[in-house]
Amino acid sequence: MTTTEAAVSFTGAVKTFGAVRAVDGIDLDISPGETVALLGRNGAGKSTTIALLLGLLAPDAGAVRLFGAPPRTAVRSGRVGAMLQEARAVPRITVGELVGFVAGRYPKPMPAAQALRLAGIEELAGRRVDRLSGGQVQRVRFAVALVGDPALLVLDEPTAALDVEARHAFWASLRSPARQGRTVLFSTHYLEEADAHADRIVVVDRGRIAADGTGEKLRRAAGGHRVSFDLAGGSTEGLHLLPGVLSVELRGDRAHLRTDDSDATVIALAERGAIRRLEVAPASLDDAFLALTAPAVM
Repeated sequence: MTTTEAAVSFTGAVKTFGAVRAVDGIDLDISPGETVALLGRNGAGKSTTIALLLGLLAPDAGAVRLFGAPPRTAVRSGRVGAMLQEARAVPRITVGELVGFVAGRYPKPMPAAQALRLAGIEELAGRRVDRLSGGQVQRVRFAVALVGDPALLVLDEPTAALDVEARHAFWASLRSPARQGRTVLFSTHYLEEADAHADRIVVVDRGRIAADGTGEKLRRAAGGHRVSFDLAGGSTEGLHLLPGVLSVELRGDRAHLRTDDSDATVIALAERGAIRRLEVAPASLDDAFLALTAPAVM
């Protein structure tokens, strides 16, 4: 692999199911060592994108490459480890036996004990997989993804259905593999996870990339701040024309303005006398996500 070769490369990738274009011309490069979050609503195209990446589906047009090779070639060579949403616990087998068995299927695996340690489940080695809690099973699946010593880890909704404590434990266990220089791509519904654990966030909407950048870049795209105040019978006319205002949302008797110049917006509101319970806050990643994937409410 050359130093300029992408770990993941999508070039005009398209995948259709009947009349539905689940992936609609995606272009995406991920460099070796990056941790990237794939964010999107249900049906946005995240799972289909991951299926293309792993060679589980072939694109109808365009190309997908992992380390310069077709996905199936990279997977067969042991360069990819995956943790998918759909998986069932294997009955009557211990965690250590399962991870050791999977290690034997790879050309150059790490020791099974090392994978258990990185996943934070050394103490579960002798336990049966089908008798573990949901959070424990997720971390076993993580150990299975790790044991081949892959250069690329693909995690599809890795913390779905986990409680808060189990989610924190999972992300703690991911830090060491990421620090070792592995490329990590994970999809999630949890915006705070994407913001906290990814170098880049790629927002997918309607099969296309709606945004690509850091959490801070996405927040700026949503407008730098949110200004809110009580209407208290006041007029909403012309709010969208105030300096800096990008969108206006009404929730009951309270107006929420998304603005890229909060100072100018607040001064204009003061001139209108609209400063009842005025609040100014930085735009959140939720604001950015909604702005990027849905029409503004006017």
